[in-house]
Amino acid sequence: MSNNASMTSTQSNLSDNATTDDLSTPSSSTDMTSAEWLPAPDIDALLDIADEAIVTWVREQSQLQEVIDALATCGRVALDTEFIKRDTYYPRLALVQLNTGNHIYLLDAPQLQLGDFWQALSKVDVAIWHACGEDLGIFYLLSGCPPLTNIFDTQIALSYVTGQLQMGYQQALDDQLDMHIDKEQSQSDWLQRPLSDEQEQYAIDDVRFLPALYLSLEYELKKQGLYDYVWADCQLYASDLYAAQQVEDEAMYLTMADYRYTSQQMAILKAVATWREELARATNQPRTFVIKKQAVREIITEKPSNMRELAHKTTMHRSMLRLYGEELLKVIKDAKNLHPAEHPDCLLPPYRSKNKVLSKAVQQTIDDHARTIGVPASVLMRKKWLGQLYEVIAFDQDISNLPQGLKGWRHEWVVHTLIPVIEEHKTELQQGMGIRV
Repeated sequence: MSNNASMTSTQSNLSDNATTDDLSTPSSSTDMTSAEWLPAPDIDALLDIADEAIVTWVREQSQLQEVIDALATCGRVALDTEFIKRDTYYPRLALVQLNTGNHIYLLDAPQLQLGDFWQALSKVDVAIWHACGEDLGIFYLLSGCPPLTNIFDTQIALSYVTGQLQMGYQQALDDQLDMHIDKEQSQSDWLQRPLSDEQEQYAIDDVRFLPALYLSLEYELKKQGLYDYVWADCQLYASDLYAAQQVEDEAMYLTMADYRYTSQQMAILKAVATWREELARATNQPRTFVIKKQAVREIITEKPSNMRELAHKTTMHRSMLRLYGEELLKVIKDAKNLHPAEHPDCLLPPYRSKNKVLSKAVQQTIDDHARTIGVPASVLMRKKWLGQLYEVIAFDQDISNLPQGLKGWRHEWVVHTLIPVIEEHKTELQQGMGIRV
């Protein structure tokens, strides 16, 4: 999502009468818990301002300067993007929507050079998005900017308030603002011009109410002393998305790897995944158009050595088989012929045990701390982080190997409370991971 908020006279009135103070970056948690000075936002006034916002299409390069100037003077912006990626490797950006509080801009992306815009956006204090994963992926791809440090994702914020990790924008507005919007146009052709009236209304609504949603969540989070936690998790997410954009082709296989694969199977997977990535990018088609994940898994297990086996033992699409079958077979053959010393490492096995003593003790520790700080247990500890933590403990790795999510505000609790609980059950942990003790 994409959306802007510049300090106009309308916004000044909004700050005085309808919102909390314009705190663009998180202050101390102690300050956040002092609810006496924090007036509740006037939702009705916020929605009235949203309804009165001016809408302007930006189709000419010269018009973009007005938007960049607004970004340079605003404290908060709210954003969304519309793009097409159904049949291409690279997303085709069709539209960027920005809400500056009293003005909504619709940027006709295919007609504009957006380099200066991306740079300006990266300097805003708070950029408000909802479920920004794909939007930031496009931002990083097109902008060349380093990881953003100004992100506030209302979906992440809602997970703290509701415990629901992936609440959609429509439901968020229903639940938090009692506001209903239509989402029927989400899969329409955003590159067509002109957009239909329904598409334009959909695009406007995606940012029209986002500032109000932010201010409602900001008040609730600061009242509970949770705003700092949310802010930190939003920046962590932005950094993770950036890292995902930087993965080398030769490392893409790790997204499909299984701990049950042998080292030779890992070698085949690495070769096939690298070949798939290079071909998908060169031909600008989705990875799944080249080979679906299911077919990749079948290649790993069946290790086909000729066209007949490739055709009958995998679900690789016949058109791709005709075009690239022989080339793929050579990739597989070369990987099978690698010396074992050249094989990638196998994945570490996850913790599995019928004895639930460790799992129960860990979950109890998580639940206790979650209640203490008022954060849902599913937000406090992600399954992926816990698996990585188990690896650190089971293999006596240095504490610096903790995942990034456990190095921030969770770190002190993890080190001083959670790790000692796991250490008490270390033998069970190692046995559950197949480690001889």
